[in-house]
Amino acid sequence: MPFLFALDRGRRTAKSAAAVLLKWAGCRPGVVFEMDNQCVCGAGALPAGEAAMSKAAVRDYFDRLAPGWDAELVADSKKIHAILDAAGVKPGARVLDVACGTGVLFPFYLQRGVAGVLAVDLSPAMAAIARSKATGPIRVVCDDVEEMRGTGEYDCCVVYNAFPHFPDPERLIGGLAAWLRPGGRLTVAHGMSVEQLNAHHAGSAAKVSRGMLPAPELAERFRRWFRVDVVVSDGEKYIVSGVLKTDAGAGEAP
Repeated sequence: MPFLFALDRGRRTAKSAAAVLLKWAGCRPGVVFEMDNQCVCGAGALPAGEAAMSKAAVRDYFDRLAPGWDAELVADSKKIHAILDAAGVKPGARVLDVACGTGVLFPFYLQRGVAGVLAVDLSPAMAAIARSKATGPIRVVCDDVEEMRGTGEYDCCVVYNAFPHFPDPERLIGGLAAWLRPGGRLTVAHGMSVEQLNAHHAGSAAKVSRGMLPAPELAERFRRWFRVDVVVSDGEKYIVSGVLKTDAGAGEAP
């Protein structure tokens, strides 16, 4: 959870302290200060309690974007293959594609000869486009993956270009653990750097995004349920991936 500093309300010293703390925080996402019953956030952070990001707002935002999504999409095959390699997507794999959008990863799954894909998206408009592209072993469901019951049958779970749109990282990670078989792998990935990603979400998507956690910090969030063995954060991509622990309390969200 974000760090929360409760400052003395209504006192000038509190404002001075807030200024010092904000200077210390710089542009670190996820650092939130509360003062005078209001919150002051570091760049990329969401207001305290993340009340600004509701599931309904996320759904409506992507419903509006869906008709023009593919026209604006640039799929970098080299990056995507690197991500799917890290995610363990290989022939015969059963994949859970979380927040699948319009199905950008579908051709890559088919190229790799997967045995099955369950693709889930909250947005009806996005899911409808994805469903029109789904062939062979790919099945699309429009639903909130955090409200669905995990089946414990998937080899891989991929969250691609979507993680900042979930309000509570640990709740999501713990919930997705329930979908994986023993030894299954969860991968959170983006085809851009953290800096690029946070800048990208700073505009119209600000109210439906949270600041992306630095990769080492996300890896720490994983470790309750996963043995993390891939942490990549460079100028062109972001990948955190880990294997489900045999003793993990699958689905036990904090």
